[in-house]
Amino acid sequence: MSEDDRTRAMRSPGDGRPLPPRPGDGPRSGGAPAHQVPPGVPNAPTHKLPAYSDEQQSPPPPSSGGKVYGRERAGNSPVKPLRSSDEPAPEGPRGPRRPRVRGRTVLKIVAGLVALLLVAAVGLFFWVDSRLAGIDGVLDEYEGRPADTPGTNWLLVGSDSRKGLTAAQRKKLATGRAVGQRTDSMMLLHISDNGDKPTLVSLPRDSAVTIPGRGRDKLNAAYASGGPKLLVRTVETVTGVHVDNYMEIGFAGFVGIVDAVGGVEINVRADVDDPKAGLKLKKGKQVLNGSQALGYVRTRKGGALPDFERTKRQRQFLGAVVKKAASPGVLINPFTSIPLAMSATDAVEVDSSTGAFDMLSLGLAMGDSPVTTVVPFGGNEIVAGGGAAVKWDRLKALALFDALKADKPVPKEIVDAG
Repeated sequence: MSEDDRTRAMRSPGDGRPLPPRPGDGPRSGGAPAHQVPPGVPNAPTHKLPAYSDEQQSPPPPSSGGKVYGRERAGNSPVKPLRSSDEPAPEGPRGPRRPRVRGRTVLKIVAGLVALLLVAAVGLFFWVDSRLAGIDGVLDEYEGRPADTPGTNWLLVGSDSRKGLTAAQRKKLATGRAVGQRTDSMMLLHISDNGDKPTLVSLPRDSAVTIPGRGRDKLNAAYASGGPKLLVRTVETVTGVHVDNYMEIGFAGFVGIVDAVGGVEINVRADVDDPKAGLKLKKGKQVLNGSQALGYVRTRKGGALPDFERTKRQRQFLGAVVKKAASPGVLINPFTSIPLAMSATDAVEVDSSTGAFDMLSLGLAMGDSPVTTVVPFGGNEIVAGGGAAVKWDRLKALALFDALKADKPVPKEIVDAG
């Protein structure tokens, strides 16, 4: 046996290495049997392998689909660029694109809203001004009238007029059936030109004063007999303070304003039970509606000096209601500001020279937490027209009014005395 035959016998037919050529072997494919099958052997293959050629065969013709980056592609649709590995795959069909809101568009919308608010505010201002009821002749000049002084002075009057109230309302509010018109409270408000806090001074309606042309009587008698005009003249005469603006409000208007602002929070210092005023309150902070507020400022219950305590409650409540009315939550809300404007213009009466701008100045001053006091007094005085009246402490009262005339802060000892 030759060396090649021994090698063929030792190798395994399935190890994958080609067998060494043998003389007389022709070309064969990699799948040909390791040994030639003699003719006549059963199951001998009948097919013939194609002849091997060194010439490189030509590539098949390109398909109609073309190539993409050197590779065959199927179909005839347009070629789409390949996505990068970092780019997310599309998530199905997209809906219609939403238009982008640009910065200029936002600015235009904001500017339009601001312009609309300004127009509405200006319109409301002139509407309020046209509704104010002016009283002619209240601030007319007269001989000996005090000269105009620095700052602005308001005479604020709460009258017990039942005008506009039905019989049922008078019963509900416990206002009684009194005819005519009297003052229920009087206050002098000084608004400084120097930026100092406003000063609110209560003038007890039972104060003993000299009424021009009528002699000594209670301050309330000036209003009862001569109306707002004589009351202003009397206050200017006894205080020496020039009154620049006059405003009064009756019972019906008082209730309407309080209800229009949604009630006012008041810190009640002591329990109040006054059937005559239709009032029953517990001590502590609470929100009062219109009828409760009216009873609160009218009651004479509580304290060693009922009238003195009454003036303190009136100042406390007036400041609270004006501050609430001037708050942004009320003014910028049309559901509260419009009813408030209607109630206020129906409720108040002013001198003919007072307009909406003056009313705005009043509201801002009252919302500035003014210094509050009452005219210092000591003892009583018997007057011919009405018995015992409150007698002012002359020296302290003069110090108080001199400070207002000079547009200076009231001395602390005078405020404390009040």
